[in-house]
Amino acid sequence: MIDTAKDLDLSVLPPEYRAVFEAQAARVALLEEVNKRQEHLIAEMHHALYGKKSEKLREDDRQLAFEEIEVALAEVEEQKSEQATSDKPKRKKIAKRNRGNLPEGLPRIEQVIEPDSLDCPCGCGAMHRIGEDRNERLDIVPAQCRVIVTIRPKYACRACTDGVTQAPTPPWLIEGGLPTEGAIAHVLVSKYADHLPLYRQSQIMARSGIDIHRSTLADWTGVAGFHLAPVVDRLAEHLKTSTKLFMDETTAPVLDPGRGRTKTGYLWALARDDRTWGSNDPPGVVYFYAPDRRGENAEKFLTGFNGILQVDGYTGYNRLTKLSRKGGAPITVAYCWAHARRKLKEVFDRDGSEIAAEGLRQIAEIYAVEKDIRGIPPGQRLSARQARSAPLVAAFGEWLQAQRLRISAKSRLGEKLAYIHNHWNGLQAFLSDGRVEIDSNNVENLVRPIALNRKNALFAGHDEGGRAWGRIASLIETCKINSVEPFAYLKSTLEAIAAGHPKNRIDELLPWNFNPST
Repeated sequence: MIDTAKDLDLSVLPPEYRAVFEAQAARVALLEEVNKRQEHLIAEMHHALYGKKSEKLREDDRQLAFEEIEVALAEVEEQKSEQATSDKPKRKKIAKRNRGNLPEGLPRIEQVIEPDSLDCPCGCGAMHRIGEDRNERLDIVPAQCRVIVTIRPKYACRACTDGVTQAPTPPWLIEGGLPTEGAIAHVLVSKYADHLPLYRQSQIMARSGIDIHRSTLADWTGVAGFHLAPVVDRLAEHLKTSTKLFMDETTAPVLDPGRGRTKTGYLWALARDDRTWGSNDPPGVVYFYAPDRRGENAEKFLTGFNGILQVDGYTGYNRLTKLSRKGGAPITVAYCWAHARRKLKEVFDRDGSEIAAEGLRQIAEIYAVEKDIRGIPPGQRLSARQARSAPLVAAFGEWLQAQRLRISAKSRLGEKLAYIHNHWNGLQAFLSDGRVEIDSNNVENLVRPIALNRKNALFAGHDEGGRAWGRIASLIETCKINSVEPFAYLKSTLEAIAAGHPKNRIDELLPWNFNPST
C-alpha cells in the first residue's frame, strides 16, 4: 500500500487533502512496522511453546517474551493516543520529580554537613549561619531479625526458707515456642499480603543465618489460623447483619494426602463495601473454605443473612432464592452488569460483531449514569436511576429480545444473549434499590489477592490449611480496605489473644476497631 502511495502524484490534490493523505500514509507505515514486530514475537512464542523440546524456552524466558509482547502492545496504544491528540496544541511535559512528600511518621535521621572552614575569605572573621538547605531521601534498612531474651530473676529470703518468688512467664501464643507474636505476624503478612511462599521466606531467613524450615513456618501459620478463628467468626456475624452483601468464589488448590496430589478446593468471599453511597458500616470480607463449589456451601455460609446478595451468574446461587432455602428466608439476588457486558465483549473481540458492539454501546450509556451518581446517598441514587437508567435498561431489554428473534440460539452470540436474558430480572435489581451496585466488581477486586497467593504458593497443605488461608486472608484484606496496617494489627491481635482477651469483648479485635496507639 505504501509503495503504491509513493507512485501517486499528490500535486494534483488540494494542499489540505494532500496533508491528510500524507499523515494517513505515515500512520499506516508505522502500524505495519509494529505489526511485523508483533508477528515475529508471536512466531517466537509459538515455537517456544510447541516446537521441539530441546528448543523450548524455560519458564523465565517465556515470561520475558510475553513481556516483550506487552511492551509492543503498550507502544501501539501510546502511538494511537499520540495520533489522536496530534491535532491539539501540545503542552510541554513537566518532568516528574520527587517532591519530598515522604510520610511524616517515618523516623528522620539528620546529617548536618558543615563547610570545611567558616573563615570569611576577606579575612574579617568567622561567618554566621543565615539559613540552610534541606533534602530528604528515602533510605531502606533490610528487615532486622533479633532475639528477645526473657530473664526472670528468682528471689529468696536469706533469713528463712519460706520459698522462692519469681515473675510468671509472659503469655505466648505458642507456649515454649521459638517465635514472638511479631514474628508470626510477619510470616502471615509476607505470605498472605505480599504473596511470599513459605519456602521463600525460609530462604530469606537463611541469608541472615536463621535455619527455619518451611514446615515450621507452616506450623506457625496453622496455630495462628486456629487462634484467629473466633475473630473471623465474629467478623462474619457482623457482615451478615447487613442488608446487602457481595459474594464470589475462586479456586483454592489443596493437597489431597490420600491420593498424593492436589485437589480443587474453593474460597468463597462474602463482602460488604457500601462506600460508594456513603454508608457508615465499615467494609469487610470473609473467605470461607469449602472442598467444592456446590451451592450448598453458599447456603451454609449465608445462614442468618436475609438481605440482598450481589453475585455473578453462577447457578449455584439459585437455591438461595427458593422457599426451601436453609438458614433463612429466600433472598433477593442482584446480578452483575459487568458479567453481561463481558459476554458481549468476548463475541466482539473474537468476531467483530456489530450486534455485540451495539449492545456494548448501550451498556456504556447505563454505566455513564452510574459514574455521575457515584458517592451520593441511596435515595438520590434511586431517583436518578429511575429517571435516567430505567429508560436505558428498558430500551436494552427491547433490543435484546429483538436480537434473540433473529440470531440463532446455538450461535456464539445467541448463547451470550441467552445468558443475559436468563439473568434479566436480577440485572434490573439496581433500579429498585439505591444501595445496590450495578455490578459485583467490589467483591471481584477482593478475590484477586487470593488468586495472586494461589499463583505463588501453588496449593495449601490440606483442607484445614485452606481454612487457615481463608481466616488469615479475611483479616488482612479487611485491614487493607479499612486503611489499617496488617502487620501492626495482627501483632497486636495475636498478643491480645495470647494474653487471654475476654470473649465478650471480641469486637475490640475487629480490624476497623484497631487503634495502633493502644
